[in-house]
Amino acid sequence: MSISLTSSLGDTLGSSPGATPDAPAPKAVSSIQVRGACPHDCPDTCSLLTTVENGVAIKVHGNPDHPQTGGVLCNKVSRYTERTYHPERLLQPQKRVGPKGSGQFEPVSWDAALTDIAGRLKAIAARDPEAIVPYSYAGTMGQVQSESMAARFFNRLGASFLDRTICATAGGEGFTQTLGGKVGMRVEFFAESQLIIIWGSNSIGSNLHFWRHVQQAKRNGARLVCIDPRKSETAEKCHEHIALLPGTDAALALALMHELITHDWLDHDYIARHTLGWPALKERALQWPPERAAEVCRVPVEQIRALARDYGQCFTDRQPAAIRLNYGMQRVRGGGNAARAVACLPALIGAWRHRAGGVLLSSSGQFPVDRAALQRPDLLQGRQPRTINMSTIGNALLAETSAQFGPKIEALIVYNSNPVAVAPESGKVVQGFAREDLFTVVLEHFRTDTADYADYLLPATTQLEHWDVHSAYGHTDALLNRPAIAPLGLAKPNTQIFRELAAHMGFTEPCFSEDDETLCRTVYGNQVDFRQLLDKGFVTLSLPDAPFAAGNFPTPSGRCEFFSERLQAMGLDGLPDHVPNYETPGSSSQYPLAMISPPARNFLNSSFVNVKSLRDIEGEPVLEMHADDAAMRGISSGAIVTVFNARGEYRVKAEVSARARPGVVNGLGIWWRKLGLAGTNVNQLTSQHLTDLGRGPVFYDCLVEVQADRPGEPVV
Repeated sequence: MSISLTSSLGDTLGSSPGATPDAPAPKAVSSIQVRGACPHDCPDTCSLLTTVENGVAIKVHGNPDHPQTGGVLCNKVSRYTERTYHPERLLQPQKRVGPKGSGQFEPVSWDAALTDIAGRLKAIAARDPEAIVPYSYAGTMGQVQSESMAARFFNRLGASFLDRTICATAGGEGFTQTLGGKVGMRVEFFAESQLIIIWGSNSIGSNLHFWRHVQQAKRNGARLVCIDPRKSETAEKCHEHIALLPGTDAALALALMHELITHDWLDHDYIARHTLGWPALKERALQWPPERAAEVCRVPVEQIRALARDYGQCFTDRQPAAIRLNYGMQRVRGGGNAARAVACLPALIGAWRHRAGGVLLSSSGQFPVDRAALQRPDLLQGRQPRTINMSTIGNALLAETSAQFGPKIEALIVYNSNPVAVAPESGKVVQGFAREDLFTVVLEHFRTDTADYADYLLPATTQLEHWDVHSAYGHTDALLNRPAIAPLGLAKPNTQIFRELAAHMGFTEPCFSEDDETLCRTVYGNQVDFRQLLDKGFVTLSLPDAPFAAGNFPTPSGRCEFFSERLQAMGLDGLPDHVPNYETPGSSSQYPLAMISPPARNFLNSSFVNVKSLRDIEGEPVLEMHADDAAMRGISSGAIVTVFNARGEYRVKAEVSARARPGVVNGLGIWWRKLGLAGTNVNQLTSQHLTDLGRGPVFYDCLVEVQADRPGEPVV
């Protein structure tokens, strides 16, 4: 069993110190600890222990028996009981009674809600089921409560597919085209590296357990380099910070290649045996001397030369060099190419020969999830519904029926996501959600920005209240989550909501009757020992320490593909290249500042924004500005400013900060719109353009202007 039970029973009346004959007997306290897993969109996927007393979760803390967690949780998840027992938690189905966006609802029964929802969906499906669209992402990363019963439901219905692109698809596609998938070195071996490049990641805030390995390496003499437009908490702790302009990462990577070539810091044997397309990549890289990249990236040329020298020296000294790449750098037009360029670097110096060498973006491709068994695509019965990209939901909700688009969207079922807050160009997203002819159902814990526009709100359970199985994208352990407490109020797991909705729709296939433990066993089939998951809470995948020491990449060629024939077949460049931003820094006199929107440290996307203790720490929405940019505009710290471009405007408090580099402002997110100064957030300014590869969003490819707020004066 994965729970431990201790009982603390009061002494008998006669032996209790100070007892009186008529004193009530002390109440028995039953305390248990339940193993679980963090559900949130973070590489660490921690193993949790929840202490429960008399059916109430008292505390959530890290499992000390899980090496990847080591008993330590981030500040956010350590306060998970505050989120579960939040006074504003949704605990009963609700039906809208006021205008869309007003947040006016009345309670209804589950049967009344599901009967009406099913009736509405049946009527729409009779015309065209593709007019119904699911919208979900990583509100939970669990395989069961995300896309198991929900996917079965929408496949059986024949609803439109959702292209789930909003976070990681550009980088994921870049790695797939180069290394064969979202694969890489094992995170624990970063502790043995001698050079660690943290590229596009604030690891202290978003990958805390990786940072422990970095600290161990640093104590052992490793050099740490952070590449990030923002001087993050992580950048402050590294030996070197390269504050390049957003969207210029590929140029930097190509210049590093140039230096490796010209100084012959190359593992020619590894290149010959285990790579594809070296002559072509060499020719391209030689077009990128450090001087050219320095001009594009706006960094000192010597920083580029020094980093190349350090990286090349690891080859000549036979020392391991490791790159930790994260998703910030791929949220620009050329994000896929940038990820490809960085993924090429380890093969050039043979870094893969070492278990502490290589690159890691995501380990998710290592997990043998049986998605077909979970999601049952056979329920489509040969249908091929259209696909709606979640990153362009604003445009999609405003599109009329056409031959190219298909049917106008008539119904939206939202779960595990808050699109009104998180989707780009949110002015259009709000306009779409406000349509009176759009039927919207939202499964949620709270009245988020999106929930305010729902026709029905259905209360979902939190991680402490349901079963789930997790993979990870920052390590290679599978985890099981057991429910620690009974569902609060009338809340139900996502799986149960879709089971009951399927029954109301008249779906009779046996797969809609499978319970959550059956679904948990289905996730990995016989590839992972489920008994061990039950007994320990986690299973470490059996993988080689240095997976690509002798090549064997999961690409078609089995090699690291510098040149991708698959991309060439699609009419794309087979080589990685620098692809400039849609909105190139310095290209507009009207909007002269580049804006990135990294996450606020105490939030996780839009989760935890309404947890009071965390919001008190975070304070309020801020825009970090460099002193030069602020002075030019007469702005001081604490001033209310308006950030704007052609897509909209956003009022926020300015913070003159050394964290911002000249020419770039940092709009920390993602605050709920309703908690902002004027009912908007930073995504009022971002665009619905898509990345070069992977059809992802370009949140960090955004030009703006900032002006001091002057009440009564229009934004110029």
